[in-house]
Amino acid sequence: MSDSLDPRVFLFTALALLTAYLLFAWYRSATAATRAGRTGDGWSGPPSFYENAVGFVTNFFDTLGIGSFAPTTSLFKLKQVVPDENIPGTMMIGHTPPVVIQAFIFIAIISVDPVTLVTMLVAAVLGAWLGAGVVAKLPRYKIQVGMGIALLIAAVTFVLAIFEITAVGGEATGLSGANLAIAAAVMFVLGALMTIGIGMYAPTMIVVSLMGMGPVAAFPIMMGASAFLMPVAGLRFLKAGRYGLKAALGLTIGGIPAVLIAAFIVRSLPLNAMRWLVVVVVLYAAILMLRSAVQERRAAAG
Repeated sequence: MSDSLDPRVFLFTALALLTAYLLFAWYRSATAATRAGRTGDGWSGPPSFYENAVGFVTNFFDTLGIGSFAPTTSLFKLKQVVPDENIPGTMMIGHTPPVVIQAFIFIAIISVDPVTLVTMLVAAVLGAWLGAGVVAKLPRYKIQVGMGIALLIAAVTFVLAIFEITAVGGEATGLSGANLAIAAAVMFVLGALMTIGIGMYAPTMIVVSLMGMGPVAAFPIMMGASAFLMPVAGLRFLKAGRYGLKAALGLTIGGIPAVLIAAFIVRSLPLNAMRWLVVVVVLYAAILMLRSAVQERRAAAG
């Protein structure tokens, strides 16, 4: 009697189809906007060296477990790569192809109970769908406030990781009953928050550890959840036109080789020094973002 089909095959198929649809929609959106003469907000010409470099660096360390949203937000803000209100959509769209590759790698090599994995992925996607619909319609200053708070939260999670102030976790590879329901509810919230720039890597690591799963189990869950929710959220940002084409392309072009190098050549690094650097940059960017929000609010009131 032949073995049953690995359920991961269905996940891989669904993820490939979803990603292909996003890329097709992205191509159509970019072509239509270019034909209509849209050239501002980072739309004209190929990605710059800086935009490609941001894609490479953030996805390289993303693959090793640092996360990419807070560093990308910070680097975009520091150089004013795209308008602040377009940063969430740019990240959601541009980071999708590299993150999908990460998901394929980690889901393939790390074993997690299929029911647990699928449940948490679906919860994160539903949260992202609702969150992206809200964020894509928010005024500029509210997005700036949200991203400023997101960066502060990210800085705290980096400090917690540096000092290893997190739950140790257990050996379980899956959840059931109340624990699974709680974890799914948390993933729903994290999926919604990710659309405004709050990365889910560190929170997911903490959640699965508190529930008794091994910390390594967080990788296929957080990579898989991101890979599924980002195309879903990206479609809503595409529809609203809230992203920067050049910067998004830079994230993709720089990010894909970075993921492959980190996953198959480097594999691991002593990351605490890099985390401290990220903390400093993220805190500085958070201050700039919140200051911009205050200025934007005053201008609107005036």
